[in-house]
Amino acid sequence: MAQLTIAVLVGSLRKDSFNRQLANALAKLAPPDFAFQHLRIDDLPLYNQDDDAHQADVVLRLKHEIRDADGLLFVTPEYNRSIPGVLKNAIDHASRPYGESAFAGKPAGVIGASIGAIGTAVAQQHLRGVLAYLDVPTLGQPEAFIHAKEGLFDADGGIGAGSREFLQGWMDRFVAFVRRHASE
Repeated sequence: MAQLTIAVLVGSLRKDSFNRQLANALAKLAPPDFAFQHLRIDDLPLYNQDDDAHQADVVLRLKHEIRDADGLLFVTPEYNRSIPGVLKNAIDHASRPYGESAFAGKPAGVIGASIGAIGTAVAQQHLRGVLAYLDVPTLGQPEAFIHAKEGLFDADGGIGAGSREFLQGWMDRFVAFVRRHASE
């Protein structure tokens, strides 16, 4: 079976981010033929359309990593009822200039964790709207608005017992979704 690469975009720069922890823990639930590559987005300049004709090397690196991936995993917190600016900045860079988006056709999963009771529901809906415009087929069900609380992660950095079955089901659906799109 061929190795499938998933480009992971975490919308938080915080060192101890729940979403970075979630991304790492989710990768442990995937089958061995899935490799997860975390993409760096903290070194990107602010998007400026004037730079489209001469994109910075870090932007070209990001676009190359996305193009080389078989699928995408967006793991995002919710800031002020939307996606973090750093994630939107990365999406804007990788989708521009118009007609040269690195995202088109890449299957994606959207998930996130927050200490709030509704998880990252609103941010995920905003992100799904952006991804739809960019022609990114996105796993619709199950939705996963993760409440980051005691026990979400186990001592080894995996998913804790209370959430493992649900998140394994989410990962199984994501894997099937990526496989289906990769075979097209």
